[in-house]
Amino acid sequence: MLARLVGEDIAFWFGYFTNGRHMAWYTSFRFTIIAALLGGVLALVFGVLGALLKRSRFLPARLIGGVYTGVVRGVPDVLFFLFFPLVFIQGLELVAAQFVCTPESIEAYQSNWPPCREASLYFSTEQYLVLACFALGIVYGAFVANVIHGAMRAVPSGQLEAARAYGMSEGQVLMRIHIRQMWVYALPGLSNVWMLLIKATALLSLLQINDIVWWAGQLGAPNFLPQVGMVHGDWRWGYYTALFVFYILVTLLSERFFRAVTKRARRGMPVES
Repeated sequence: MLARLVGEDIAFWFGYFTNGRHMAWYTSFRFTIIAALLGGVLALVFGVLGALLKRSRFLPARLIGGVYTGVVRGVPDVLFFLFFPLVFIQGLELVAAQFVCTPESIEAYQSNWPPCREASLYFSTEQYLVLACFALGIVYGAFVANVIHGAMRAVPSGQLEAARAYGMSEGQVLMRIHIRQMWVYALPGLSNVWMLLIKATALLSLLQINDIVWWAGQLGAPNFLPQVGMVHGDWRWGYYTALFVFYILVTLLSERFFRAVTKRARRGMPVES
């Protein structure tokens, strides 16, 4: 029926791009979007905390902030992306082993890890996605902390002194003056960090998440499976091109968003554009 209406070629491509595997690919885009948004929020939270620690009057707090921003920024993203979830899961298994493992079960279990079969943890895709979001937040939170720390130092000290002269407490100066004006200087750097985070969402497949990059490789690989409507050669270039366009569109939307936010943040402030 459809072939008679639109022609056999269009009907073929419509059927091909709406089969089960392609629908799973379209659905997997939500993993990338969730990881970007939640990872970005967590990066901002970790970044603000890191910046406040670096500006703290207490030496231990400043050391913690300095170690966080220095060490995390120096570790390759891919390594930390694999390291954090693995350590978290094995840490939970180690704790669980203290309660559920017996000497007999440990001796009977042949694997080196976990200590016994009862302590094994099997995470779902959603749970791995949460771990991925935290990994993104921790990694890029270190970059955000440096950006915010520099932006807070860029706020003219005269305005802070004027606020104190009006009788504002240190907390009021921080929240109403310092942080309020800091965003104008921080937004360009935060925009760059956001773009880096967006690119890092392509690493989700490293955590056993069937994301858009994983599906593009699977769908574009040479295959000859008539039963699922897929018979073609190596089409990965086409699928990767689609991802290229997707990330470009996300970048353009992000740039428009940050321009609008920056324009709003500058309202009423004597900062040259």
